[in-house]
Amino acid sequence: MDIRPSPIAGTWYSSNPDALADQLDGFLLAARPPKPSGELIGVIVPHAGHRYSGAVAAQAFRLMRGLTPEIVAVVSPMHTPAPDRLVTSGHDAYQTPLGIIPVDADAVRALHAALETRSGLRLFPLRNDREHSLEIELPFLQRVLGEFRLLPVMILDPQESTAHALGSALAETLAGRRVLLVASSDLSHFYPDPAARKLDAEMMRRIAAFDPSAVIRAEEEEAAFACGRAAVAAVLWAAKGLGADLVTPVAYGNSGDVTGDRSSVVGYGAAAIWRHASP
Repeated sequence: MDIRPSPIAGTWYSSNPDALADQLDGFLLAARPPKPSGELIGVIVPHAGHRYSGAVAAQAFRLMRGLTPEIVAVVSPMHTPAPDRLVTSGHDAYQTPLGIIPVDADAVRALHAALETRSGLRLFPLRNDREHSLEIELPFLQRVLGEFRLLPVMILDPQESTAHALGSALAETLAGRRVLLVASSDLSHFYPDPAARKLDAEMMRRIAAFDPSAVIRAEEEEAAFACGRAAVAAVLWAAKGLGADLVTPVAYGNSGDVTGDRSSVVGYGAAAIWRHASP
């Protein structure tokens, strides 16, 4: 099996499996998310190092306990240059200190075909990527779900047309299957705490309104910021296509809550996406 080597284990999170499991279990045990509001279709979670955003992310991931999805689609931004607008892994599997996660090659091929048919876009298979924002979610998923198959997508292009095309293609690819969607994004970067909280509250409001177009427009309007806004919007569109009808914010915090430095913070938000009736 061709396994993607982790570029961030030992820096963004512990490379020691026991220490990593203990840290994640601590976050999950302390989490007190709201009661479920239907069938969980997906979550929106931050992607800083576990030390900084793990407590916020755990509030959403804990809602997955007891679920048995066939596929987990993780959609993240691409923070470094890439050969195309949409990227997937060119490897057969991801590896974290907690074990190996196989990539669902059939789902990747189906998504690629749906993208080409719908919009002329393609899903470029990239080997040895160094993207942290997708990988950082995987140990949490391993801890709450156990074994699962992964559909990884990284977005280089933050335009609405790309996010909408991806969301629609994801819904088509995953319809009728037991799936979970994960959107990976931090919120505002390097504002003083009061300004960050105001900006982040606006982004969380747009997410809670289940309005992916408004999430994309937020940066153009200078109303709010999220490095993974296209990933969030794509997952919201995919969730709508799968019959979801409600988004509930479950947690908010920023780096200042951990470091004590509130002069320049990064915002972290988590939300859950629910379906009340079968699509």
